[in-house]
Amino acid sequence: MAKDRDDELNKPTSEEESFSLEEILAEFGGGTAKKSWKEDTIPFPVVPREGKRSTGTRPGKVVSFPGGQPAPAPPQREPEPEPEQQREPEPEPQPVDEDKVVEFPGEEGPATDNPLAEKLNRLIRRADDYAGQMFEEEGRENDEDVRRAEEFIPGTDEEEPPADRRERKRRRQPPPAPDLPPADLAKRYGKGLKSLRLRTTLVFLLFLPALYLTLDLFPYPPQLTPQLQVLALAGIQGAAMLLGLDVLFRGLFRLLRLEMGMDTLLVFACAATLADALTMYRLDPRDGQMPYCAAAVLGIFLLMLGTGRKRRGQRLACRTAASASEPYLVTLDEGKWNGWDTYCKWSGTPAGFGRQMQATDGAERIFFRICPLLFVACLLLSIVASVGCQAPERLLWCLSAMLTACTSLSGALCYGLPWLSLTRRLSQLGSAIAGWDGVTATGGSGILLNDTDFFPPGCVSLNGIKVFGDFPVDKVVSNTATLIRDSGSGLEKIFHDLLRSQGCVYRRSSDFCCYEGGLSAVIRDQQVLVGSAAFMHLMEVTLPQGLNVKNAVFCAIDGELAGIFALNYTLHGTLEPSLNSLIRNRIVPVMATRDFNLIPAMLRQRFKLPVDKMEFPPVERRMELSGQEQEHSDILTAVLCREGVAPYAEAVVGATRLRRAVRLSAVLASLGAVAGLLLAFYLTFVGAYASLSAANLLIFLVMWLIPTPLIAGTVNKY
Repeated sequence: MAKDRDDELNKPTSEEESFSLEEILAEFGGGTAKKSWKEDTIPFPVVPREGKRSTGTRPGKVVSFPGGQPAPAPPQREPEPEPEQQREPEPEPQPVDEDKVVEFPGEEGPATDNPLAEKLNRLIRRADDYAGQMFEEEGRENDEDVRRAEEFIPGTDEEEPPADRRERKRRRQPPPAPDLPPADLAKRYGKGLKSLRLRTTLVFLLFLPALYLTLDLFPYPPQLTPQLQVLALAGIQGAAMLLGLDVLFRGLFRLLRLEMGMDTLLVFACAATLADALTMYRLDPRDGQMPYCAAAVLGIFLLMLGTGRKRRGQRLACRTAASASEPYLVTLDEGKWNGWDTYCKWSGTPAGFGRQMQATDGAERIFFRICPLLFVACLLLSIVASVGCQAPERLLWCLSAMLTACTSLSGALCYGLPWLSLTRRLSQLGSAIAGWDGVTATGGSGILLNDTDFFPPGCVSLNGIKVFGDFPVDKVVSNTATLIRDSGSGLEKIFHDLLRSQGCVYRRSSDFCCYEGGLSAVIRDQQVLVGSAAFMHLMEVTLPQGLNVKNAVFCAIDGELAGIFALNYTLHGTLEPSLNSLIRNRIVPVMATRDFNLIPAMLRQRFKLPVDKMEFPPVERRMELSGQEQEHSDILTAVLCREGVAPYAEAVVGATRLRRAVRLSAVLASLGAVAGLLLAFYLTFVGAYASLSAANLLIFLVMWLIPTPLIAGTVNKY
């Protein structure tokens, strides 16, 4: 009865057509994709429990199978009549709600016009992939090799991938000056310094009577009439110009090279002021007002003072650089570590030091851009304030006032004052900055420090030797000294002296390798390991029980401990202040060390150094950064004549502070010149003789002079 009931329920109706398996597959393999999801869906037929489906088709209700080859539609044919007993009943189709039909899932997923949904699906797939990787790495932290590596290998800092940085503007190349040796250049700068100092003092003495005649603070004798005062001021200015003729001619000769600085403006200001003083009572008597001779004399004095200080600093720097036959050179290499511009110290000859020392300083390079504009503005505005106001007789007065107002008194002091004070400090430490080109080669974010920077010669000593087993002493010493020499470690001198005292020689090694905490090589068909205690534990070398040696060099031959060399590290007094100075000035120390005992944990635990603000690259990167074969910049930052980190850090920090101070002083001097020009133009345009008096203009120039010595005094305060 159950079978008959199923046959009755599964009997096909006359209104529906049946499907065959071959026809469905043929339809899935061909055809074209429909445009809407409603046309791409088919109702799922109910499959009977027994028998097979009918062979009828429903055109337009079957989607093409994605990725399949198109197949020709099967020919329509009438089904053959079958015996009544052999025909199987057809399932009765059920009505399907089109709103509940789900699309056929494909490999790419259904296309959608909603970009937000696509991004959300993509994000979900990435999260699933990441979660799968997390499950794959789960449990790796419990691996024995990972645990041993974390315990005995010091942690290192990895470099970040280089980011896309904006291409930096190429630094101005040094002028084609002859690259003289530092000793010869020091003699050249030393010539005429005593004469310049004497003449500077005489000009200052001339400034005192000029100041007396200008300020009108004390009563004048009856014989000294206003006309005689003007002539006296003109005579004083003429004498001062004769005493400072060399510095004035230097400013005038700049025009031959199409350059104009503050000294060039001072030359024109002195000429205009002297001409105005000589013609004042003939062309424009200004009700007893004095010419601007006192300001011109003060400008000449300060120009000579700044020139003398600059030359004294250059001579001192050249003498310091010439004191060592093979000094250390400091350069700023672009992108050396972690994408930073990093300072590097290396041995070599100071080629280019003399050429850079003769280059123009930073203040002059700023003035070369603004002074031509100021000079042209003075000429045009003077014509506007005199001829334009129907008063051509005031032309010399307008020129004198505007040129004097825009000639900064601190033009020669912006570089001369801080340069001499910093050079004096650095020369006591045995370092010298290579001119302004060396100053501009600063601004890096890192500085490489090697073994001798942390512990100069004499700060590491041998505290004892112990040999184990049947190994001879000369073999242990020779093997250890050979690997130390091949690594280029700062311990090479100690083991070289030990080698000579024991009467041993270096041996030939092969397959040399460096690891975190130790070295390995093959000497006479024996595997030799040299390193720290943690390295021996990692290499499964058995150490004596109760061993309490904090800093030592261990040697193992064929996996057996052969010897221990106890070392004593003494911190130099200048190391910690130098590191703190670098960190305060945002220069990150990078440990490019080769001594396997010099790790951040040792420096922090024993010497309390701020290693958390230092970088410790992997051993391969440290070997590369401290190698002698790497390329360096062509522009020198400084020349060092002594070991240790103190001269190195002092030169780098001092050059950085000097660059900021000189640029700030030059910018303030330029702003003061522009302000003086605008103020002088307004007062001359309205004819305010009393407001633009010689005393008022002198006070204005002195007020803008005050920031320069204050800024210069902060350069060597670090």
